[in-house]
Amino acid sequence: MPTATLKMFLAFGDPKRLRIVELSNWTGKAVAGPRSEFEKVLEREESLKSGIYFLSGTDPDTNMSAIYIGEAECIRDRIKSHLSKDFWNNIAFFITKDENLTKAHVRYIEGRLIELAKSANRSVIMNSQSSGAKLPESDREDMEVFLEKMQQVLPVLGIEAFVQTTSKDTSEAKKEMLTCKIKNVIAHGYLTPNGIVVLAKSEAVIDERGSAKKWPSVMVQRNRLIEEGGLVREGDKYVFVRDTEFSSPSAAAAVIHGGSANGLIAWVNAKDKSLKDLQKV
Repeated sequence: MPTATLKMFLAFGDPKRLRIVELSNWTGKAVAGPRSEFEKVLEREESLKSGIYFLSGTDPDTNMSAIYIGEAECIRDRIKSHLSKDFWNNIAFFITKDENLTKAHVRYIEGRLIELAKSANRSVIMNSQSSGAKLPESDREDMEVFLEKMQQVLPVLGIEAFVQTTSKDTSEAKKEMLTCKIKNVIAHGYLTPNGIVVLAKSEAVIDERGSAKKWPSVMVQRNRLIEEGGLVREGDKYVFVRDTEFSSPSAAAAVIHGGSANGLIAWVNAKDKSLKDLQKV
């Protein structure tokens, strides 16, 4: 993504309360705040415009991050219709300062965002159906630029549902590959701004270690991956079917080892130097 200057206004001085965010040389604007203050968010004049909105929180069934992606010609009216949904605790929406977003534009962006969220696989998508709209080629290209700018702002607002596991602007050659071994299994991965990615075809042990019983919380993600088909059994090993991102090297190592593990020691580079040693200043 291109470099950008971001301007954030904290309406009450608190970074968790009402925020207004803009980027340099962009007609878009984002407004965000907690559900507990949704009235203040919707009092903003911007909420009367057409745009894209996001309701984010936690899926009560899976305890995973959840998001609803919507579009509206009047954001204020549409968001009020979602008050019966209890999963969300944060709201954010995007409009344009030049009022050039039409109904077709926002429907197109909504459809693309749902596609991106499904591809990233970071959150449960609470939409009951997909959306989208056909646009002339020139409008479509304009909306793709608008979408790129939105993706620069969304993580700043705490919305990471669209962050892809592998950054498109980072080549494999620039990533220092790491290895995690135990018994007869081997896994490969690389560090990311969000933690660490374990590559597809990496392996994990079948049997859980004693520490899994002592600290069952470390096995939650492993069990979820097995249930969802992210880890499949092949002979005497589990195998990752896709690149999988973890919040920390230790979280990834716990899945691979089948129990509590110190990721700073478990992961080493090609010269057998551990992360602990690599990160020493």
